[in-house]
Formats: sequence, structure tokens, C-alpha cells
Amino acid sequence: MTITDRFFQRVVFAAMIGSFLLLAVVGGGVVLAARESRHRAALVVHTFEVERALDRFTILTEQLENARRGYLLYHRDGALANYKRTMHDIPLAIDAIARLTRDNAAQQRRVAGLRQEAELHRASARKTIDRLESASAAIRAMADFAVDDSFVSMAGLRQQTSVMESEEQRLLKLRIAAQDHASDLLNIVLSVVGVLILLLMGGMSWIVLRYTDDLNRAQDSLRGVNAGLEGAVAARTTELSRANDEIQRFAYIVSHDLRSPLVNIMGFTAELEAGIGPLTGLADRVDASAPELMDSAARDALTDLPEAIGFIRTSTNRMDRLINAILRLSREGRRTLAPAAVDIAALAASIRDSLQYRLNELGAEIAIQSPMPTLVTDRLALEQILSNLIENATKYLQPGRPGRIVVSARREQQRIIIDVADNGRGIASKDHERIFELFRRSGVQDQPGEGLGLAHVRALSYRLGGIVTCISELGAGATFRLSLPEVLRIEPREGIAA
Repeated sequence: MTITDRFFQRVVFAAMIGSFLLLAVVGGGVVLAARESRHRAALVVHTFEVERALDRFTILTEQLENARRGYLLYHRDGALANYKRTMHDIPLAIDAIARLTRDNAAQQRRVAGLRQEAELHRASARKTIDRLESASAAIRAMADFAVDDSFVSMAGLRQQTSVMESEEQRLLKLRIAAQDHASDLLNIVLSVVGVLILLLMGGMSWIVLRYTDDLNRAQDSLRGVNAGLEGAVAARTTELSRANDEIQRFAYIVSHDLRSPLVNIMGFTAELEAGIGPLTGLADRVDASAPELMDSAARDALTDLPEAIGFIRTSTNRMDRLINAILRLSREGRRTLAPAAVDIAALAASIRDSLQYRLNELGAEIAIQSPMPTLVTDRLALEQILSNLIENATKYLQPGRPGRIVVSARREQQRIIIDVADNGRGIASKDHERIFELFRRSGVQDQPGEGLGLAHVRALSYRLGGIVTCISELGAGATFRLSLPEVLRIEPREGIAA
């Protein structure tokens, strides 16, 4: 079974959707797991903070008891300073424990009992220190110390802190277990997703391999077809080239052979023109001396003869121009092209300079946009093309509108696009192709010409491997677009003798 492009596209699309969904699931699972892990880790850290707070409270109570006993036994100022500090810090430590356990109602109740026991212990210590005002007081304090109730309060404090620490240890175990469970669940999810991704990649690899194999076979077949097609195209191109050479040879021969009888006609017409004067003088003398010999028919014939000769002269001159144009086209078709780097902007500027006098008369301008890409082509052929297009634009400007002609060029992939745009009369859409035919013109014929310029432009464009088209509307100006290969490749062809 071969895999079609449509099937392959559907599979790739489905794989992309599946991959996206898997990534979404993985991303969601990772985010949830990470959030849960952070929450569990925060709870574990919170438990450690509660335990540290309980340990600090226990240490403070022990320090208070040691300070009281030390001052009672030795009356040292350091012991008294420790007593005052711990008396101040114990309530703060209980407040910290209460703040850390505010999310645990059971611990909050124990904090209340802890606070009560701590106050009893502090009161007992304060009573001992207050009685040490004199030696006899010291003796009483020693007697009170023997029966002091601080032992009871210390035992109560130790019991309360032990219960609270046990509760925190229990919570710690639960929270660590929950964190481990979340980690295990994340590992399971990642493992499942990894297996699914491997399966998906395996399936995609199989599809791609099958598609590549089918594509290679299709390319092999296509190369075989292309080889045959290239041979057929080459043969057909050779035939067309020969046919074109024959047409050019035929045009040259015909135009060359037509010139000989045309020269004779033009010569005899000149002799007829030269003979009109003597004949007219003779007719006048005959008419004066023997009017009966000059009838009206002879007089009319002699009168119409100059006009007839004038018509012959006009027609022969036009035929001479047409033959010269055909010869010029034939010679251009047989000329060997010489590709070279051409600066389009500089070439257009030189054409503009040659037309500057005419532009000043018309009140028109030619704008050359820059920068322009460099083109490797036959300079003479390109100059003839641009000259024809620019001169045509100057001929057919719109009366009453300041003429403006814009020459621009740009690169599109491996081709150079040259535009010659004007704001002149414009060309009807039905004539966009007719104007490139021999002896065809469009619009009002108020300008001299034989209808060969644009035909010459198209023929030269074909020779340069390009094409020229017209984009225009009546009254809205015209743009002639020339598309040429960036580098002209000269194919070997048979020469034609002139």
C-alpha cells in the first residue's frame, strides 16, 4: 500500500494534535504536581519551624530556671541578667508558637495550656527573685526553694511541649508520606506519557519511512519521465530554433528581394515627376496655339498626374520604411547576443538624457527610481527595449496633464522585473495583446509610426529569455512590465548568413 500525500498530511496533523494534547497533559500534570510538592514541602518546613519554636521555648524555660537558681546560690549579676532576658523572651516565644500553629485547633488549645503553665513558672521565679532583698530574705528564699512549686510548673511545661512536639512529629510523618505519594504519582504520569510519546514517535517514524520510500519510488519514476521529456523538449527547441531561423532568413530574403523592384518604382516615379514640368509647358503651348488639339480628357489627365505621382511617392516611401523595419527585425533576430552586467538605472538615465529636449517641449519628466538591481543580459537589446517603451510613453501623454514617466526595477527570486509606467492616455484592455503584433496600433492615430516598435520589443524580450506585458486602462496611464532572467544563458544555435 502506498501512502498518499493527503493521508500523510492527515497522519502528521493527527500526530501534531496528539503531541500537543500530550504536552498539555504533561504540562498540566507537572504544574499540579509541582504545586502539590511545593505545598507539601512548605508544610514540612512549617512543621520544622514549629519544632524549632518549641525547642526555643523549652530552652528559655530551662535558662530561666538555671538563672533563678544561679542567682539564688551565688547572687551574680550575670545570672540576674539572664533571668530578666528569659522572663522577657518567654512570652514572645509562646506568641511565635501560637502564630505558627494558628492553622491547627488542637495545637492552639495546647498553646493556651502552655501559656498558663509558663505564667505560673514565671510567677514562681519572680517570687523567688523578689524575696532576695536581704540576708534573712535570702535564708527564707532558700527555705522556700526547698518547697517551691516551680518543679511542678516545669514538669507541666515539659509535658505540654512534649505533647505538642509529638503532634508535630505525627504531622511531619503524614506530610512526608503525602509528598512521597505526590512524587510517585508524578513519576507514574511521566512514565505513561513517555511510553505514549515513544509509541507516537515509533508510529510516526514508520509512517515517515513508508512515505519516504513511496516518495523515492515516485521520484525515480519522475526522473525517468523528466529525462524523456527533457529530450523531447530539447528536440522540439531545436526544431523551433531552426524554424525561427528559417523565418528570419525568409523575412530577410523577401524584404531584400522586394527592395529591388521598389527601388525601380521609386526611380521611375522620380522620372515621372521630372517629366511633369515639360509636359505641362507643352500642353500650355498647344492650348495657346492650337486649342482644338487639347481636348478635356487630355487636360484632366495632365492635371491629375501630379496627384497620382504624389500618392505613388507616399506609398513607396511607406513600403520602404516597412521593408527597412523588417530588415532591422531580421538582423536583430540573427545578431549574436553578448551578456554583460548592465546598470539599469544608468542605462535608463542615458535614454532620458537623449530625450531631454523633447521632454522639455512636452513639459514632461522621467523619474528613475533607485536603487536598482544589476542585470546580466545583452546591453544593446535591453537599450532598444527601454528606448522603445520610454519613447512610446512620451508619444502618448494625456493632453492637459503634466507628463510623468517612472522607470523602476526589482528582483523577484531569479528574475528582474522592470516597469515603465506613465500617466498618459492608457490602452483599452482589448488591445493589450494586439499592440505587440506587427503593424498593429491602438487608440487615436495622431502620432507617426508603422506599428513595429512594440513587436520589436516583444521579439527582443523573447530573445533575452523574458516577456513583456501591458497593464493599463483608458485614461489611467499604462505600465509596460518587462520580466527577464537575472542572468542570461546563451544556448548554442546555428548561425545564419546575411
